Amino acid sequence: MKSATPIEAFAAPLFVFIWSTGFIIARFGMPYMEPATFLFLRFTGVLMIMGLIILFWKPIWPNHSQTIHIAVAGALLQFGYVMGVWSAVRLGMTAGLIALIVGLQPILTAWSASWVAERVNYRQWLGLVLGIGGVALVVADKTSFLDIPMSAYGFAIAALFAITFGTLYQKKYCPDFDLRAGSMIQFSISTVLCLIVALLFETRQIVWNAPVIGALLWGILPTSIGAISLLFILIRKGAATKVTSLLYLTPPTTALMAWVLFDEPLTLMMLTGLLLTMTAVILVNYQGKIVTKR
Repeated sequence: MKSATPIEAFAAPLFVFIWSTGFIIARFGMPYMEPATFLFLRFTGVLMIMGLIILFWKPIWPNHSQTIHIAVAGALLQFGYVMGVWSAVRLGMTAGLIALIVGLQPILTAWSASWVAERVNYRQWLGLVLGIGGVALVVADKTSFLDIPMSAYGFAIAALFAITFGTLYQKKYCPDFDLRAGSMIQFSISTVLCLIVALLFETRQIVWNAPVIGALLWGILPTSIGAISLLFILIRKGAATKVTSLLYLTPPTTALMAWVLFDEPLTLMMLTGLLLTMTAVILVNYQGKIVTKR
C-alpha cells in the first residue's frame, strides 16, 4: 500500500486550524469593508500569486467539460460559502451562531451522500449526531438570537448549502485535477462574481488599517491558497461524509483562538463540547468504511 505523503498526513489538522481562522479574520475585517469588496480584493490577490506560480510550474489544464465542473464547484465553495458567511457576520450575526448553522454541514452531507455513491453506517451517524451536539455546546454561550435580521439567517443558510453541495459536486464530477489549474479556474469565477455583487450592491468604501491589511493577507495566503488546497486533497483522498465531519472541529478551534486572541470566556460547557466533537470525528473517521453502491 502506498504510504501517505507528509502533506497528506497532516492535511486534516492543518485544514481544521486554518479553516477555523476564517471567523477570526472576519471579525478583524468586516467592520471596515463590505463582504464582496473584501473578497474581490482577496481573490484578486490569490490570482496574482497563482499566476506567478503557474509561470514557473506549468499546470495540466483540464478539458472543457472538466473546466465547467471545476468552475461550478468553485462558485459554490469559494463565492457561495465565503460570501454567505461574511455577509451574515456583516449583518450582525455572532460567530457562535453562524458556526452552529454551518456546523450542520456534516449532517446535510450525510443525508445527501447517495449522490456520490456513499453510504453512511450507524456508527458514523452516531458520530454525526454527537458532533452537532458538541458544536451546540461550544457555541451555546456565544449564541444570541436577538436583533439579528432575517437576511443574516438567509446568508448563513445559503453558505451551509453552498459548501455542502460544492463539496459533493466536486467529489462527484471533478475529484482529480491539477491544484494550480483548478485554483485559477475557481478563484477566477469567484472573483468575477464578487465584482458583480460589489458593483451592484455595495458602496466599495474601504477603511485601510492594520486589521484590514492583516485580514486580507491572511485571507489570501493561508486561508484561500492553503486551506482550499488542503480541502481539495482531503476531498480527493476521502469520502465526502468523513471529510466534512472535520468541520465539526471548527467551532471549538475558533473558540480556543478567540479565548487566546480576544480573551473571550472558555467555559466548562465549551470544553465538554470540544471533547464531544473530537469523539464525533473519531467515530466518523477511525476505521470507518464507506460502502460504495454497486
